[in-house]
Amino acid sequence: METKLMRHYPHPYDFPFWIQRNRHSSVDTPGWHIHEFVELIFVMDGQATHMIQDASYDLRVGDVYVINPGEMHEYVLEERQHIEIFNCMFDPGLISHALLREIDASDSFDFYYVHPFLNKESSFHSKLVLQGEASREALELLDGMEREMRRRDYGFRTVIQLKLAELFLLLSRHYQKKNDKINDACSSGELLVQRVRGYIERHFNHKISLPLLSELFHIGTRQLNRQFKKYIGKTVIEYLHLIRMEHAKKLLVETDEIVAVVARMIGYEDPASFSRLFAREVNCPPGKYRITARK
Repeated sequence: METKLMRHYPHPYDFPFWIQRNRHSSVDTPGWHIHEFVELIFVMDGQATHMIQDASYDLRVGDVYVINPGEMHEYVLEERQHIEIFNCMFDPGLISHALLREIDASDSFDFYYVHPFLNKESSFHSKLVLQGEASREALELLDGMEREMRRRDYGFRTVIQLKLAELFLLLSRHYQKKNDKINDACSSGELLVQRVRGYIERHFNHKISLPLLSELFHIGTRQLNRQFKKYIGKTVIEYLHLIRMEHAKKLLVETDEIVAVVARMIGYEDPASFSRLFAREVNCPPGKYRITARK
């Protein structure tokens, strides 16, 4: 199975973002693959089946998916089917929280952070469907980002970041309208935990600390840990390790990357520390786990 890396695309070395249009048919479609970046998919035309992990979804015009790093997916098309999609690929940290705070948009990114945990009947990669004006606005933003990346005029990085933030604000607004009842049913403490969990899910391969999360979500470190223990039974750092270990297990089984590379891919700079932690959490060293799980 292929692992797609950001360096495979012709983006500027200091700007981990790429966007392109793709057309797929039954004889021209990528097989199962994972990637190290976040991928936003917007369906412009056609229909197909989208396989994500062990679930399948019908692809239609206006569908939006966000695929997280390490998630397996592929498209399945019948003989006469085709799809045209926008692929928008970026590092999760491309839009800084400083920028979001500056434009007063931090809270509007709940779509990005909360969706997997508020909707108990579907996971984050369950689609959003945009229609009418919302669909046109999303397409205009994607067109604009593609144009900026192609021309690379002065300030293109900032323009792309702002357009990407605007796109997620649009998705957040659309999601909010569909899920007000779900949000109203959650207490403020539970909603905070859901948002922080979502952040950890999408930034697990970056440096994450309790003080960092405390600053981002405007809550004291002790209170944040207490809320985590109350709602999910783990501390923040215990939950971070849990998420990283789940991704590590997938990478060990589904790729041939050496243990040191797997460690770096999920956010550990010291392979030896990762191996010790993996053995403690999984009751098996990484190398042995790979051999056993592949049998």
